[in-house]
Amino acid sequence: MIENPTREEIGQILKRSKRIAVVGLSDNPERTSHSVSKAMQDQGYEIIPVNPVINSALGVKAVASLEEIEGPVDIVNIFRRSEYLPDLAREFDKIDAKIFWAQLGVLNEEAYSFLKERGYTVIMDRCIKVEHALTK
Repeated sequence: MIENPTREEIGQILKRSKRIAVVGLSDNPERTSHSVSKAMQDQGYEIIPVNPVINSALGVKAVASLEEIEGPVDIVNIFRRSEYLPDLAREFDKIDAKIFWAQLGVLNEEAYSFLKERGYTVIMDRCIKVEHALTK
């Protein structure tokens, strides 16, 4: 069963986080991933686009995979379908990242169990922009 941190804990995570890698970030302003990431960028977060099919988004050069990111990442925010989460969880486990966050409507028990067994904080089926607004 997937159990997210409390809203208060999510608020603390957002307050201490600075770098957000966004998997599936689109360069199309009409896509939810773009508008949510832009809102977070406007709030002062560093956004790292992770998408092999774009060159850049929000004025930042994109990387093709999590493993191409240089330096630590506070949150990996995922805008991909739920069936991609197990592979992304395994990739996440290989980098220096703290929080695995799957956007609203995105959840996967296998990925959740894999990450929790390794001691990671996992948030699924929550919108980072909404949580940020609710926990300011």
